[in-house]
Amino acid sequence: MTAVAKILQSKPDATVHTITPAASVLDALQLMADKGIGALIVTEGTAIAGIFTERDYARKIALMGRTSAVTQVKDVMTSAVMFVRPDQTSEQCMQLMSNNRLRHLPVVDGGKLVGMISIGDLVKDIISEQKFIIEQLENYITGTH
Repeated sequence: MTAVAKILQSKPDATVHTITPAASVLDALQLMADKGIGALIVTEGTAIAGIFTERDYARKIALMGRTSAVTQVKDVMTSAVMFVRPDQTSEQCMQLMSNNRLRHLPVVDGGKLVGMISIGDLVKDIISEQKFIIEQLENYITGTH
């Protein structure tokens, strides 16, 4: 199993995009669109205050009749943020994400936000790992090393 730290290293852009609780949902959506991402970590200083995702927007803005321009991120973010450590495995992350229906997990090391992994990052890693195993088995079967 691959460690989260290795998955973070393999990402082309490991930047963790954040937003403040007082920002408007419209600003959050614009940042997410500009960066091509589906979630933002909500921070107060260096502390994680929550996470804002596309799902939060769909369920807490659009369906509740709120407007993005006047609603603040703190009013619709998810406050209980689950996270993983860099030494945890991709399998542990998949289990946590599946059990809790999550698509994004912040990575925290020593209380400090160091990265973010998505379900897509994990799927890429698993596919890569399986390709490697298949190649090794093919080499073993054919006798080529």
